[in-house]
Amino acid sequence: MYRIVSRLLIYGDMPEDTILMELADIVRQMDEGSQNKEELTTRVYTQIRHLLQVATDYGFDRNLWHNYLTFLLITSENPFSITCEKVGSNEGSVNDFAKGDFRAFQELFAYDFSRVEEVLGVDCFRRISNYQAIGKKERMYNKNVSEKVQALSAKLEQAKDENDFFDCVTGFYRDYGVGMFGLNKAFRITSGSLGRVVFHPINNMDMVMLKDLVGYEIQKKKLIDNTKAFVQGKKANNVLLFGDSGTGKSTSIKAIVNEFYPQGLRMIEIYKHQFKDLSAVIAQIKNRNYKFIIYMDDLSFEEFEVEYKFLKAVIEGGVETRPDNILIYATSNRRHLIKENWNDRDDMEHGGGIHRSDTMEEKLSLVNRFGVTIGFSKPSQKEYFHIVKELADRVGITMEEKELFAEANKWELSHGGISGRTAQQFINYLLGQM
Repeated sequence: MYRIVSRLLIYGDMPEDTILMELADIVRQMDEGSQNKEELTTRVYTQIRHLLQVATDYGFDRNLWHNYLTFLLITSENPFSITCEKVGSNEGSVNDFAKGDFRAFQELFAYDFSRVEEVLGVDCFRRISNYQAIGKKERMYNKNVSEKVQALSAKLEQAKDENDFFDCVTGFYRDYGVGMFGLNKAFRITSGSLGRVVFHPINNMDMVMLKDLVGYEIQKKKLIDNTKAFVQGKKANNVLLFGDSGTGKSTSIKAIVNEFYPQGLRMIEIYKHQFKDLSAVIAQIKNRNYKFIIYMDDLSFEEFEVEYKFLKAVIEGGVETRPDNILIYATSNRRHLIKENWNDRDDMEHGGGIHRSDTMEEKLSLVNRFGVTIGFSKPSQKEYFHIVKELADRVGITMEEKELFAEANKWELSHGGISGRTAQQFINYLLGQM
């Protein structure tokens, strides 16, 4: 195995502590006799535990070794794979190097562990070649990643040669991308070292689709039209969704990401205290072949909060042009985002300012940087009953309509008033009583 791994060129820059590299070193030391069997056996079991953990995290089944090798291929961000993401392979000498690596991966796919098992007296490798995973809830792992890895693994098992292998892998890069951005829809960030940020996939994202949102057809159309233009490479605007709570602003953003994920749309959720990292986020994603929505939920600022100035510079107004593959989508209960008061209109008299209304203009300039603003108002009672009825029909609640509306009316009077969220909570209550 170590001889095969040593031939990897493009995909050879893997950390020494990866399962593949560790197993290759175990086989090397077994052949050289430089480590006793007990120590080698312990190391083998350690790597098998790591492999089982990966299988649990991603919902792998059947041949875990093949799944793991496939996972390495589609998460390896190297110059070749990044060049192929969302566009596929291009002619060039690098393809010959890639095919050499894929020839090595084919050998790894077919690697016979029986000699290792015989020498060390273990049987774990034959067990992972036909692994039966315990069923678990989809929210415990990323089903999207699991399905893609296992589907590609099955294709690679059937590949006739390195050319066939090449077509399968680069086809995957073209259709889905590479690395965590290729496999996942949404991310959060944390601050890293050297001014960089670390992206963390959100595995249990709500799978809501636009058709699941009842009402607000005009608002949805505006959001769809802007996003469709964005993913097609046309000009598009930053979007602010504002209005009453519980009306579906955040849900609409989630639905948009789910709808346009196959077309290369990804979402990065950023909180107010992370605005200082916005420039670092943009620097790390601006050259990738995806469209990114930087999502800010429940965006608003008090008078004493100055983080909005970071946001203003990033949206429009900074020296560096915002990349074409990035837009900002924000939701807020406030139309103008920053708390205003009457003194802002007369800051000469009340604040000691020189120029009238400069404070007000500064605060309003933030919302003006959103080219599309979409209002979500509370539904009327008739619209509320329509939402309740639609949601009840979807989940099979057969209560007589007059009774359903009467109970819905009682519920909203004591649970935050009329809204789509209140309607959903009412339906959840009814389901809990069945």
